[in-house]
Amino acid sequence: MAKDEFNTEFKLVGTRPNRPDGLDKVTGRARYGADMTMPGMLWGAVVRSPHAHARIKKIDASKALALEGVKAVVTRADFPTGLTGEDWNLQENSMAGDVALYDGHAVAAVAATSALLAQDAAALIEVEYELLPHVIDVDDAIKPDAPAIRPGSADHSVPEGFPPNVVRYIDYGHGDLDAGFAAADLVMEKTYLTEATHQGYIEPQACVGQLGADGKGEMWVCTQGHWFIRQMCSAVLGLEVAQLRVTASEIGGGFGGKTMVFMEPLSLALSKKAGGRPVKLVMNRAEVLRATGPTASASMDVKIGMTKDGKMTAGKAVFRMQGGAFPGAPVDSALDCAFANYDMPAVYHEGFDVLANRPKAAAYRAPGSPMAAFAVESLVDEMCRELGLDPVEVRLKNAAREGTKASYGPTYNKIGLVETLEAVKAHPNYAVPLGPNQGRGVASGFWFNYNGDTAVSMAIAEDGTAQVSVGTPDIGGSRASLAMMVGETLGVPYEHVRVNVVETGALGINEPTHGSRATFATGKAAVIATEQAIAEMCRRAAVEWDIDPDAVEWIDGAAQPAGPNAGKFPPMKIGEIAGKMSTTGGPIAGHYEGFPDGVGVSFGTHVVDVEVDPETGHTKILRYLVAQDAGRAIHPAYVEGQFQGGAVQGIGWALNEEYVYGEDGRLQNATFLDYRVPVASDLPKIDTVIVEVPNPGHPYGVRGVGETGIAPPLPAIANAVAAATGQRLRHLPMTPVKVLAAIQAGQDG
Repeated sequence: MAKDEFNTEFKLVGTRPNRPDGLDKVTGRARYGADMTMPGMLWGAVVRSPHAHARIKKIDASKALALEGVKAVVTRADFPTGLTGEDWNLQENSMAGDVALYDGHAVAAVAATSALLAQDAAALIEVEYELLPHVIDVDDAIKPDAPAIRPGSADHSVPEGFPPNVVRYIDYGHGDLDAGFAAADLVMEKTYLTEATHQGYIEPQACVGQLGADGKGEMWVCTQGHWFIRQMCSAVLGLEVAQLRVTASEIGGGFGGKTMVFMEPLSLALSKKAGGRPVKLVMNRAEVLRATGPTASASMDVKIGMTKDGKMTAGKAVFRMQGGAFPGAPVDSALDCAFANYDMPAVYHEGFDVLANRPKAAAYRAPGSPMAAFAVESLVDEMCRELGLDPVEVRLKNAAREGTKASYGPTYNKIGLVETLEAVKAHPNYAVPLGPNQGRGVASGFWFNYNGDTAVSMAIAEDGTAQVSVGTPDIGGSRASLAMMVGETLGVPYEHVRVNVVETGALGINEPTHGSRATFATGKAAVIATEQAIAEMCRRAAVEWDIDPDAVEWIDGAAQPAGPNAGKFPPMKIGEIAGKMSTTGGPIAGHYEGFPDGVGVSFGTHVVDVEVDPETGHTKILRYLVAQDAGRAIHPAYVEGQFQGGAVQGIGWALNEEYVYGEDGRLQNATFLDYRVPVASDLPKIDTVIVEVPNPGHPYGVRGVGETGIAPPLPAIANAVAAATGQRLRHLPMTPVKVLAAIQAGQDG
């Protein structure tokens, strides 16, 4: 049973205390990935392919090695052989083998006594290439005459006769699709396109790696998940996992992009070849954009049937997504999210994971969901306009509710989509009058949230304060949220709980801070660990009072008799119990190791008003509203920040951001001057409504909030632009050039 079902009044949960790491971050005391230095440290630099697809015929490092101060050069020849599956993909992406598969693919790395010397040495490494045909676009990659990027890479799911660049195939559904479309008054089918975008974190990838000849090593790295770094680096280099200890630094943004390795194994390989000296690698911005995982680009066909009163009868989604030169496009989760908002009697999903000569894709905040939302929610809006129906009312009519069979299979538990729709409908933003060239767009979005392997340790100190050791790096205020939940459960002030993100040797396996899991999974684990410690303190009080442990309860940070029949003893406060624990049985702690169940899915609805300049095609965001179900907002300020952050990234994806490749397959906009993320002047005030439909699977009702918010902006903005201009754009981003062309085409037509 969730706590909200018997208690809605909390002392800490729902308040807004200062974040515990705030002082360190505003004073510069916090240590990020590039801040680490070690005695005897070397600097690394990476040689990267300038070609989209090329055979590596020869690498000559003799000139680099002749420089005084150059201590090591590594190529693929320095890595173990025989890897298969994803381990091989990670190794191949970290360092190219026989073929460079994309512009920016690492082909060699060097370690030297200074950063400048390492860069000079890298420039002296000569690589001889044989150019090969390349393909960049996802639809081009599945044409019969497309160059095969990695023949034989398809898994068992791909039927015979499919193009060689299709490496995974998905199809599933339920209900009678033909009957559903036959029952509709309007059936509409359209194609929608999205371009690859990068997570845009401010801090580039950075690490220090040290590996000795004995196979024992250490790493300091900016990451969302240091257990994943340990496992991946060990696999790539053929190490025993337990011999590598990894410490996570503070992180300057990740959004899913720092959940896998890119250059991290190179620091270890260089260190081993340099006699075990630590090696530091820090990417520059061009390397980040050229060689770390953006999200996939997508080409999507969507078909929906609808009655004249707005009831959806059937839906079909066919998605093609490229994940770079490696399997892993998020087409599976995109399909799962496509119709997840709706109670539809018949749905069918078909997906193609496609290779292209691009860097290996990584997660980006609800991977796949923004693309799926753009396609489906745009088509829903088009159908509403065709039938003259209110877009919010149509969504309410079809909204998934508790008991609905989700489009991707399971039956929903308690969910809050309807509440988000009702919240935006009641908000003042939805009633603001619009002027000329202005339009309003509405869209909803979905994300699953995740649990994952989790280990937490909570220890009571001698003075009754608490220390919580967790393995999920804090990328959005989780230290504060965890301290609040532990403090609430323990009955002590927020300031009496310290949360530490510990290294891999201190706990069992922890999955990264991804999938909106940290506050849910680590929070639930921390509460369970705290309850174990409370049970032990109650037991010790019972021993002292000579009563049964079941006759002791914990209230407001103290053990006390559960009722008059248990005896009359004054409450024994936590400090008193902790102060004598050495003489009553030793340290008091609680632990959790497991896979927390009870994850709750999340929905949100956004409303955006835009103004489009008919002479330039420039789109200005006038006002923006986010309503999202948080389950229970542990720290409302951080929840609002997640809502707003998702909206901002979605605005960039919808209007500006894209990977632009030239005819030669090289990335044309590998700096923030040319890859344009939204800045303050591009953005309005973003209003938020925190909807709370508590998740019954969490002790405080938590649902993850970090990812859902990036799904609705893409279609909401597209729908608003369509309303403002009368022209529907189905290819993101909607740059001024595209918008102006659409306006002019409409005028000419």
